[in-house]
Amino acid sequence: MKRTPTKHEYRLCISNEDADDLQIMKLYRVMPDARAAEDDYLRVVDDSGEDYLNPAEYFVRMTLPEKARQAVSSKRKAKRKRPTEFA
Repeated sequence: MKRTPTKHEYRLCISNEDADDLQIMKLYRVMPDARAAEDDYLRVVDDSGEDYLNPAEYFVRMTLPEKARQAVSSKRKAKRKRPTEFA
């Protein structure tokens, strides 16, 4: 049985063949997707915040220390905040 990523899992990109939008040696957040995992794919979140399917073989699992995980998580939350608009 293939393992589905957890909500807060990160993977390091080690290959980007036919996927120019992936950067080798960059850490990516992956989202749980059991259907994609069945076909050896991962749902990977890019810098825009959008998620895309990519071959699982392009990534290695990373176990981040708690402090690093919190830093990555708070950076992600800061990107989602939108500036206040003034009338």
